[in-house]
Amino acid sequence: MGLLYLGTPLVWDEAKKYADHVRTHGITQFLHIWDQLKDRQGDELLWGDEIEYMVVSFDDKEKNAKLSLRQTEILAKLSAIVEDISADCPKSIAVPKFHPEYGRYMLESTPGAPYTGAIPDLLSVESNMRYRRNLARKHLKPNEVPMTFTSFPRLGAPGQFTEPYFDPSDAVSSHSLFLPEEITNPHARFPTLTANIRRRRGSKVAINLPIFVDDNTPHPFIDPTIPWDRNLYPEDPEAKQGAALPDHIYLDAMGFGMGCCCLQLTFQACNVKDARRMYDGLIPIGPILLALTAASPLYRGYLADVDCRWNVIAGSVDDRTEEERGLKPLKESRFRIPKSRYDSVDLYLSEDWMNRPEYNDNPLPYDEGIYDRLRKHGLDDLLSKHISHLFIRDPLVIFSETIDQDDTSSSDHFEVNTASALQNIQSTNWQTLRFKPPPPNSGIGWRVEFRSMEVQMTDFENAAFAVFIVLLSRAILSFNLNFYIPISKVDVNMGRAQKRGASTSGKFYFRKDVYTTPRSGTSSAASTSGTSSPVDGSPGKKEKKLGNCFPPVPPPETGLDNRPPVDEEYEEMTMKEIMNGKDGNFPGLLPLVDAYLDTLDLEPPHKERIQKYLDLIRRRSDGRLLTAAAWIRNFVTSHTDYKKDSVVSQIINYDLLVAVDEIERGVRTAPDFLPACYEGGNKDRGSIGL
Repeated sequence: MGLLYLGTPLVWDEAKKYADHVRTHGITQFLHIWDQLKDRQGDELLWGDEIEYMVVSFDDKEKNAKLSLRQTEILAKLSAIVEDISADCPKSIAVPKFHPEYGRYMLESTPGAPYTGAIPDLLSVESNMRYRRNLARKHLKPNEVPMTFTSFPRLGAPGQFTEPYFDPSDAVSSHSLFLPEEITNPHARFPTLTANIRRRRGSKVAINLPIFVDDNTPHPFIDPTIPWDRNLYPEDPEAKQGAALPDHIYLDAMGFGMGCCCLQLTFQACNVKDARRMYDGLIPIGPILLALTAASPLYRGYLADVDCRWNVIAGSVDDRTEEERGLKPLKESRFRIPKSRYDSVDLYLSEDWMNRPEYNDNPLPYDEGIYDRLRKHGLDDLLSKHISHLFIRDPLVIFSETIDQDDTSSSDHFEVNTASALQNIQSTNWQTLRFKPPPPNSGIGWRVEFRSMEVQMTDFENAAFAVFIVLLSRAILSFNLNFYIPISKVDVNMGRAQKRGASTSGKFYFRKDVYTTPRSGTSSAASTSGTSSPVDGSPGKKEKKLGNCFPPVPPPETGLDNRPPVDEEYEEMTMKEIMNGKDGNFPGLLPLVDAYLDTLDLEPPHKERIQKYLDLIRRRSDGRLLTAAAWIRNFVTSHTDYKKDSVVSQIINYDLLVAVDEIERGVRTAPDFLPACYEGGNKDRGSIGL
């Protein structure tokens, strides 16, 4: 997230006066970037990951695991340590970076420099992640642990879940019944963002997760831990007035969503066209990887009947008014907006012939004035709709000192790249994919960010999914794969991905034939690309590194009129079929990645290492290994303190997080979500090193 700008944030009633100013200048800034860089070509593959940790404080005497609220102190110490390490290292060594996040108990880490397409870089991901974790661990208190755990099980539950304890009655920005003000990063942008979402919406956010019904779960389930009669803030009666649903776990603050941890990846494309192709290709993958990385079945001290965080975060920042949500006729608001500003992608972007208009089948509100301005400037229809759709949103945090900017040198009204403010639009549209123009006055190119995955409990798992996604992105571009299905079906998949056990018992819409050129017989995925197909009977040249510039495939010679109806192009498939293939034309995502690996000149040990990562994903997809969510659920329901009442007690939470830490370090036997060969991180909590 980078360094934080110190300034004076405006409360909502003042900030909204500048919304049109920010939108107008945000578009000006984008157009300046577009004019300068739309023809940029030939960028190499640079990519990186972002991993979020929660710092957990263990009280072994009281058997309590709590969230440590020392983010500011920890980051200051890590910053000093990183500077010292950097001063002593040769320039070829990139020391990792640590950044603040929304929760005061959270840390974000990134590699010190982007990975390239070199095979050694691909193989260094796990050790880099482990180095970052151990570097943070070494500079925490002895009882504190940096954990890659998606959702803290007892966040907002009765009792003490933070260290130190704070009373929820002081939640002046969120007005939450459950979370204290001190849960939030103290920098002004975060409480202002929280308060402005509430003020713009006209009520607190309301998230309701279905309770997991066990033998002794009350029916109907009416949560006894909700302070139904509290009367401190104007919104306090909302729970009683219907915001809290029966048989659901009620969450009422931004911290429940933005306090979750995730794994995100960003890739630099060769040019803007390839970025749009990669963006589109990864859109249908978002729900599939969400289900496969499912890791968050516990919320506010209860077992939920969902496995993922996505709808929790979507609800936690849903600033739409009642009119925008369709609950009242439009009067004060400009648009009916179908989704939260944190949700799944709404529009495919590529102008490639594979992108049929029928795929963009969702209603798409967009600002017609901004659309017309972009079109008159020379932008195409799809990119103009994408930008003008993002810009139906209001800026949520505006710093008074940066209202007026130099639009030729700044992009802070469009997308903040230094985390200096949140008065932009692009960066507060948190979608499953983000299409990222280059920052002005930088050497960075056009990028795509993949955002749907849940963070995994070990560095091995996080590295496996990172390696898989970067290889899949190469296969999409190299083989010109066609994953298009209607956006509406991607949205259906997003809903299904979050259901309990979705990766083993669910089905997802997926394209049946992903090839764009005719194939002879049962040829492999590799035969669909000139990159890897034999020429004159000789094998194609093997590449030494992952590629980044791939020519698009031309339209078929028979034309586009002979294509089948869109609704015949896809069908429902199981996770096993999507990942491993099924009879007919569909090869499976893992075989496609294997085919791409066959185009690379890999040393046997390198290929074996990569296959260990892919094997984890293969075993997850066919059910031989559990998802993290399934393992966590099983841990809770088999615990001796569990009363079959859906409650995650303090002792269960403590034992669960102790187990996760021991598994990550390799001092506890690999459980059912990891292969038996897993050795874990450094068993010594204080040791570090690549």
